[in-house]
Amino acid sequence: MTDLIIIGAGPGGYKAAVYAAKKGLKVTIFEDVHVGGTCLNVGCIPTKTYVHSATFAEAVERQPQVVEALRGGVETLLSHPNITLVREKGVFINANTVSGVTAKHIIVATGSSANMLPIPGADGQNVGSSTELLGLKELPKRLCIIGAGVIGMEFASVFQKFGSEVTVVEYLKECLPMVDGDIAKRLRKLLEKRGITFYMGAGVKSIDGSTVLFEQKGKEVSVEADYILMATGRKPNVSPDFANAGFDYDERKGIAVDENFETSVKGIYAIGDVNGRQMLAHAAEMQGIHVVNHILGARGKEQGARVDGIRFDVMPAAIFTEPEAACVGPTEDQLKEQGVPFECHKSFYRANGKALAMNETEGMVKLCCEPDEGKLLSAHVFGAHAADIVQEVTAYITLGATLRQLRETVHIHPTLSEVLIEVN
Repeated sequence: MTDLIIIGAGPGGYKAAVYAAKKGLKVTIFEDVHVGGTCLNVGCIPTKTYVHSATFAEAVERQPQVVEALRGGVETLLSHPNITLVREKGVFINANTVSGVTAKHIIVATGSSANMLPIPGADGQNVGSSTELLGLKELPKRLCIIGAGVIGMEFASVFQKFGSEVTVVEYLKECLPMVDGDIAKRLRKLLEKRGITFYMGAGVKSIDGSTVLFEQKGKEVSVEADYILMATGRKPNVSPDFANAGFDYDERKGIAVDENFETSVKGIYAIGDVNGRQMLAHAAEMQGIHVVNHILGARGKEQGARVDGIRFDVMPAAIFTEPEAACVGPTEDQLKEQGVPFECHKSFYRANGKALAMNETEGMVKLCCEPDEGKLLSAHVFGAHAADIVQEVTAYITLGATLRQLRETVHIHPTLSEVLIEVN
């Protein structure tokens, strides 16, 4: 007998399976490709392998080794006696049955896939998503990236380091819309100094062989490239068989869920990219844990249930360019638009002893808080180890701490995190 069915063994799915199994639930999880999902196999892990490799050749050699090692670790986790891994696509027969297996509770964790622009030439042989780019065995001399979001900026940074001539074409006026505009602009300018060409406010019209055609400020512009990366976001992986279960979903927005990630059909949940809320691997993981806690709560406290305190409104994110950028909470502009009273405090890496010693003086921290150094609202950072610095602030925000309390926390000297208490 199965207590819980999970469709998809990506970060959300496999973490939920392992957590549920440890709590005593019998779990059946379906996966028709590789365990670990997009993040492990063709997303964040392979990309970070490239970021931390000195040359393209080294990255190509190391990537499969890293992926296979981590995939093996997930396979081991899923060998728990309470978990049955079915290596096929899970298909809804009805609201309680998936591919012949029936359970009272079902979690849909089917992830997302690359969103390709519907323009002429997008199906060309030298055009692809990040998955195809990671499969290249030869370094492209000229790389054109359409889109300056997280994926586009990370690949721009890493391929420029490897020696490609990189051009980025972005429809918006600035890169990385989730990051504070001041931070995003400074990072882009730094990457421009390193040789990356940016065309901002540019709408791509078509691709003709090796030529990308776009319009910028009313003028037609073209860029030649040996390879063209389409980094224009991702779309939820929805499937026609979802209709058999009866819950509400949209091909573009994904599966509609409530605050507990339950769909319009009781007992069926959707976590991770497929619900379109926060397309981050760590968001999927925490959503899965929350769902299992919700299921256990319905079964009674004797099953190990608890009400968790996960703050889904406090979701940090990082961009692993060189240097890194990271953020948690609203930008300065968003706070202004919302009419929220706040103070903005800044500090710079160039005044930090550890940054000087590391020769990493390019960087900036922006903290927003309530007036009079009150409750912390957000942190936006670019510079070495920006993700680690933002993670510290995330803990303070989650606990409702103030900027004054952060300042009064003793920080080891010399460390980069001292930039947090040096804001003014």
